[in-house]
Amino acid sequence: MLKSQKPITPDVQKSKLDQRAPNRIVSLSRGIRIVWLRTILFVFIDAILVSLGWKTAQWISNNKDTLKAIPSFDLVGDTASRPGFLLPILLITLNSIAAAGLYGERENRRQYFRLIKSLTFAQVIILFLAFIYEPGVIFSRSTFLLAWFFNLIFLLAGRLIAEVTITIIRKQSNLSHKIFLVGTSQDTLVAKIALKLVSNKEYEILGQVDLSTKENNCRWQEILQEIYEKGVGEIFVCSWRSIPDHMEFCWSVKTAGIHLRILPVGLSIPTQIPKIEMIGGIPTIHLSPPAIVGVDYWIKRSFDLVSSGLFILLAAPLLLFIAALIYLDSPGPIFYKQIRMGLRGRHFKVWKFRTMVVNADQLIKELEAKNETKDGVLFKMKEDPRITKVGKFLRRYSIDELPQLINVVKGNMSLVGPRPLPLRDVECFKPHHFARQNVLPGITGLWQVSGRSNILDFENAFRLDMTYINNWSLAMDFQILLKTVKVVLGKEGAY
Repeated sequence: MLKSQKPITPDVQKSKLDQRAPNRIVSLSRGIRIVWLRTILFVFIDAILVSLGWKTAQWISNNKDTLKAIPSFDLVGDTASRPGFLLPILLITLNSIAAAGLYGERENRRQYFRLIKSLTFAQVIILFLAFIYEPGVIFSRSTFLLAWFFNLIFLLAGRLIAEVTITIIRKQSNLSHKIFLVGTSQDTLVAKIALKLVSNKEYEILGQVDLSTKENNCRWQEILQEIYEKGVGEIFVCSWRSIPDHMEFCWSVKTAGIHLRILPVGLSIPTQIPKIEMIGGIPTIHLSPPAIVGVDYWIKRSFDLVSSGLFILLAAPLLLFIAALIYLDSPGPIFYKQIRMGLRGRHFKVWKFRTMVVNADQLIKELEAKNETKDGVLFKMKEDPRITKVGKFLRRYSIDELPQLINVVKGNMSLVGPRPLPLRDVECFKPHHFARQNVLPGITGLWQVSGRSNILDFENAFRLDMTYINNWSLAMDFQILLKTVKVVLGKEGAY
């Protein structure tokens, strides 16, 4: 929330954010300037690489000793040897790349297969025009094929190097996109976690505001002025329902020269990556069926089996050492097995290293009054008297969860997924919470790497679980596993 400043009268508001003010029209916003500079940079790099590709192809074609294996059919001459031949080639090739949308946002720039198709299409057009406008001059086959080959290699390598360089520079400097979130605290939580998880510091969140409150809605123009002065390039709307007047809001943001993104978090639809399609001039949000079924399930299952099996073999000495510490620390079994709810509501025994006294389940009833979660679904207590000395260390680094690799091998669990909850917690579920049981539970998940025990509202944890389920991919599993290592070593939210 931005701090309240000196009240601004309606006349002052109008003068500062007047929709007719010419300075808003002629001045480019920071976001637009960055987009234009980025586009010019990529066009310049592509032009150099395309020129290099054709020049290399021409040099090799002219070197007869080098090119004995590729037959050349030069009927009259080689178009590529004429002065100024690169200009039309660059115009055709760069326009083909631009038409494919490869100078747009990051996701579009990374469509490498689309880049291959656009370069191939440009090469066909160049050959076709050479035949039409200069019928007496034919490209040598060697030059044409080599130029196409080098263009593919140079531009694909250039894009990869450019994206890696941008990511490194963004991590080491302050070149991230400055954004502002609009929406309720629950809806903005999902957006914050998603941006931090996968954006490689591309976005820097400068603040948030909930316009559903009367106070913030009345001072929106003042807040927008402060946002503009902070150099914010984009506003992310996480709760569309929190905005009372949609038209006025959109127009005010547009007038301020700030980009606007509307996230589907608060649109009463599943939290899933949507595909926008136009049908008869009407924009529609297309949601595909959820993943982790059919082939996706077996891909995920194969990955779980191989990874968990290898880890058990490699970590066997460490597991034996931990077992000895537990045995010496307090009386009782080394492992703790508890009935929990898994896939499709089936009950199974989850394995953990014992971190509490033997009668911990009986003592929980006496401690219910000290439960720190807001809705009572989960039981969380920072200073839980049931935890042993060794158990406290194991919990801090989540080492007590390692025996659940046995559950993964048996097929009761996955490496990544919604956490299996005790039956005591499941009894407090609301009907919609059971949707998280449509996939195998996991040792770690999006909820765990986004705050662990610091998330004290189960509804927020449920939203994160559904975000994972609806947007699952093997790449997301890798990201969550890597993030888990970082969170565990940093002891974030562990107790």
